[in-house]
Amino acid sequence: MYRLDQNETPLFDALMEYVNRETIPFHVPGHKKGVGVDDEFKKFMGENPFKIDVTVFKLVDSLHHPNGPIKKAQQLAADAYGSDSAFFSIHGTSGAIQAMIMSAVASGDKLIIPRNVHKSVTAGIILSGSIPVYMQPALDKTVGIAHGVTPETVEKTLRENPDAKAVLIINPTYYGVATDIKKIADIVHSYDIPLIVDEAHGPHLGFNDNLPMSSIQAGADICAQSTHKIIGALTQCSLLHVNSKYIDVNRVQQVLSLLQTTSPSYILMASLDCARRQIALHGKELLDKAIELANYARYEINNIPGFYCFGEEIVGNEGVVSLDPTKITITCRDLGITGYDLDMILSNKYHIQMELSDIYNVLAVGSFGDTKKNMNSLINALKEISSEYYGMGNKKSDFLDIPDIPRQLKIPRIAFNSPKIPIALKNSVGMISGEFLMAYPPGIPILCPGEEITREIVNYVQELKDTGLYVQGTEDPEVEYIKVVK
Repeated sequence: MYRLDQNETPLFDALMEYVNRETIPFHVPGHKKGVGVDDEFKKFMGENPFKIDVTVFKLVDSLHHPNGPIKKAQQLAADAYGSDSAFFSIHGTSGAIQAMIMSAVASGDKLIIPRNVHKSVTAGIILSGSIPVYMQPALDKTVGIAHGVTPETVEKTLRENPDAKAVLIINPTYYGVATDIKKIADIVHSYDIPLIVDEAHGPHLGFNDNLPMSSIQAGADICAQSTHKIIGALTQCSLLHVNSKYIDVNRVQQVLSLLQTTSPSYILMASLDCARRQIALHGKELLDKAIELANYARYEINNIPGFYCFGEEIVGNEGVVSLDPTKITITCRDLGITGYDLDMILSNKYHIQMELSDIYNVLAVGSFGDTKKNMNSLINALKEISSEYYGMGNKKSDFLDIPDIPRQLKIPRIAFNSPKIPIALKNSVGMISGEFLMAYPPGIPILCPGEEITREIVNYVQELKDTGLYVQGTEDPEVEYIKVVK
């Protein structure tokens, strides 16, 4: 299956050699293998993390110019995932996404993206000076979230924008929904341009047949994965993969060096090295366990009055080709409470912390770090909450239809960097937004920097507020004022 020996952890081994040599440190960081660390912090952490918190030197290699153990570790990651090249990102997937965009498009180039992209995509667009062309993802009004962008939407957008230089897709979504990424890759390649994939929530795909297809398997040209989100790397660790004739790997390395710190954490990189070994050697059985536990929880939650946890029954709906069962979306609208309410009840009363909440849902992220005991604690808490709130007759209404995407009058980079002034939202019709404005659900921007503020949008925001839905994005937390381009 693999070309290389996935038992190896070259970077971690190099760090262990440094430790075992009992090297005397006259290099940064200044705590000098933990000797100079605050005592209380060291007592909690233990001494070992500080021993491998080192800087760049020959034995441990350089992230920016790898030719030793980091180079070998990245080659092993590429081999495990089936890509041509893999790069460590200790700037998170946000940094990797920015690097992908800056590697694929230049100032003035059109980049086709879903409307519900993570803010790191917009940051990449601002940094690159590219011009976004938006696609609307499929919407699910039952649970109030956005699903994937369909191949038909991608094809239509490309027909209307044949001069686009790349297409970016989110797959799978935060909620674990996957679109037909293989078909989308084929469509994009028919225009002789690359497909970029934000695969933040899919670092485990490709290691178990009960999960959606990974973007590399589907033929994507470049993708970024949050290795810390589902599998065993530390927070802030991600991988960027290249598998394409359209993407210059040397350009990717240059851009990553531009964006990432020159003092990368070797603790984080070692955890990436070891997490890759773990998923490559034991991924199938570990993920079997995670999927089994998540499906058990899904079944039990669907038998609790007032809760709904979607599963295979939505496959085939618009924008839904497959599901990652480890993502457990718990809809509570029939209880008459919001997802935010449920999140706070679980946190404050039961000391159960969910991944996120929106107006109708909370999200539990399953992984091979879960236990049956912890799943039962969540299920039992939901049973108690149901007995308290179910049957009160306060079911939440469907969310309102989103206005059409407004005209883009300035590219995001220019709007973002322009002088701006605050103005009452009700008086801003016809002006150019200098900020984002988003509605939850489903987390799709109503306005992006550079877009024209319309009467429809102003009225929609007021309707959202009247309905009790959440609007955010502006500096003004009450969204009474919005900053516009001066």
